[in-house]
Amino acid sequence: MPVEFIGYIGNHNASETIARKGPIINLDHIAAAAAIHENGGFDRVLFAFNSTSPESILIAQHVASRTRKLKLMIAHRPGFTAPTLAARQLATLDHLTGGRVAVHIITGGNDQELAQDGDHLTKDERYARTSEYLDIVRQEWTSDKPFDYAGTYYQVEQAFANVKPQGPDGIPVYFGGSSEAAFSVAGKHADIYALWGETYEQVSETVHKVRTIAAQYGRSPRFSLSLRPILADTEEAAWEKAAGFLERAKALRNDPGAEKLIDIRRRAGSNPPNEGSKRLLAAAARGARLDKRLWTEMAALTGAGGNSTSLVGTPDQVAEALLDYYDLGITTFLIRGFDPLEDAFHYGRDLIPRVRELIAERDAQGAVQAAE
Repeated sequence: MPVEFIGYIGNHNASETIARKGPIINLDHIAAAAAIHENGGFDRVLFAFNSTSPESILIAQHVASRTRKLKLMIAHRPGFTAPTLAARQLATLDHLTGGRVAVHIITGGNDQELAQDGDHLTKDERYARTSEYLDIVRQEWTSDKPFDYAGTYYQVEQAFANVKPQGPDGIPVYFGGSSEAAFSVAGKHADIYALWGETYEQVSETVHKVRTIAAQYGRSPRFSLSLRPILADTEEAAWEKAAGFLERAKALRNDPGAEKLIDIRRRAGSNPPNEGSKRLLAAAARGARLDKRLWTEMAALTGAGGNSTSLVGTPDQVAEALLDYYDLGITTFLIRGFDPLEDAFHYGRDLIPRVRELIAERDAQGAVQAAE
């Protein structure tokens, strides 16, 4: 089965180990990141969203204008744009980009952050609203006649969109969230369910759970895993590099004058509000190095406020570890580095081709065995 690689384009050059300098929207950084990802063979790039960030769909539109084939994954939070309007916005951009748009639905698990945008629903209420939101979005994309919708959070009458997604398969819906409420919505709506970089056991458990729920709707979603690979020519050098990243992150957290991409001090903590972070911290509590080469110390340091676990080793070693996840049902890998531009370059040069090669060999062997 083909594997998909998704990168990440931030609005400026920053990470847990790099303090932001310069404008909040750094056009030079965005241009460099777009070129590196397109030339490096990434299929798609993520544009993140939070309650204080620049608007993801506008940054994505800018990147689309600077690239030819690189696809977009636009993080989008239901509840702040009418679902009918959001559907038309995404379908319009899909036409303008030649069918390169996907949306990543992030309902949000941090009450404090959501309150910054005036959202005071409970987590379960937010996921119920997300389900209604996606009901309407999909009907806007597919209905050939006006439709009504009467839900708890949305009521529309004679809704209709003249603009539909360009491709026959529509706009892919990626979906994140690890609570029971999230699993329920994912099973109904996700084309691709996204996990953070968990252990083999955790990933296997979640894949099974989402598949079981999705089967009730006659659906078979694909699965994505988000990781921060750390590569070097030798395994020893890769672990030394990981240790260096950790020290840089500690120093940055202790620098009161450093401008950061996010307020990592606020997001860190032993009891985060969202289930995804709790699951990463549960893994970190089991040890710094798990399975073959899953590294958890950055997640432990930052409170797992985001995608913060790594696979550490040579490109061949990390590629083999990615294949272990592939065998568990993962067919999309979202990979980004602690040094965003340099790491993306090395992923494109050293890691992505190797993973594609190994999977092609695996598929060829399977075809031969099936023929026999």
